[in-house]
Amino acid sequence: MSRRRHKGKRIDGWLIIDKPSGMTSTHVVNRVKRLTDAAKAGHGGTLDPLATGVLPLALGEATKTVMYVMDAPKRYRFTVRFGAATNTDDSEGEVIGTSGERPTDAAIALALKAFEGRIMQRPPDFAAVKVAGERAYDLARRGEALDLPPREVHFIELRMIERPDVDHAVFEARCGKGAYIRALARDLGQALGCLGHVTALRRLEVGAFTADAAIDLDTLVEIVQDDSLPQALVSVSTALADIPALAVTEPQAARLRSGHPIQIVPRLVVGEVVEGGTIQAVREGEVVALGRLVDGELSPLRVFNR
Repeated sequence: MSRRRHKGKRIDGWLIIDKPSGMTSTHVVNRVKRLTDAAKAGHGGTLDPLATGVLPLALGEATKTVMYVMDAPKRYRFTVRFGAATNTDDSEGEVIGTSGERPTDAAIALALKAFEGRIMQRPPDFAAVKVAGERAYDLARRGEALDLPPREVHFIELRMIERPDVDHAVFEARCGKGAYIRALARDLGQALGCLGHVTALRRLEVGAFTADAAIDLDTLVEIVQDDSLPQALVSVSTALADIPALAVTEPQAARLRSGHPIQIVPRLVVGEVVEGGTIQAVREGEVVALGRLVDGELSPLRVFNR
């Protein structure tokens, strides 16, 4: 007789985890899912195993908002080691080139300007992007030659904050979706004529989620043991802070939950309203649905359970 699959508990909300170095994002998700016994869990944007910092974990209904977190700007602090390039563009890879040159602070400041704003960036060979249906890192591990096409990324802010010695520099960057810090370090080293790779990487922010509010896995264990998980959860709607909101009546909420559109008055929406844009319908502080506005009618795209 086959065992019935354990479904887990319904838990709705976000947990902001401070990911430790050496652990994959998927490993963190699985660990949290086991600790909390959550029925459904996912993360709001992969961090490299080397990296630490903000890893937003969506539980239950929060998984319906993951795409909005993935699209949000991120802030990173990272250290670049000058004088060597690696095949992974970080310190976990094999050294594939060295240089005796070291840049001055002035040269670094000047070179950074070329990476500010919207630029074309080639992802690292060891990246999660897909090539003919396979992950680039799987192909790279097999030794296959890769020529990943560059794609547009956006560095909103980029600055050097510390120069501990001639071999290293510490930077902060705020960037949009799809930008690779490892690729930035690689390209900066090449632009400076000295090569470079990342030796430390910490994510400080993902949208509204910050490192100040993050908890480590040991703390989460204590929270679960103390039965105080509900107090540690961040509201599902936090991920939707930048989406215009409309307070709806109970009858309107019922229609949206059943998949039917409602007529609305656009001027009652809080935030910038765009024809064809997304609006969150809210009832008594809880998000009811995400919908698209067309000709004064809000049609539900994604509905949230009570």
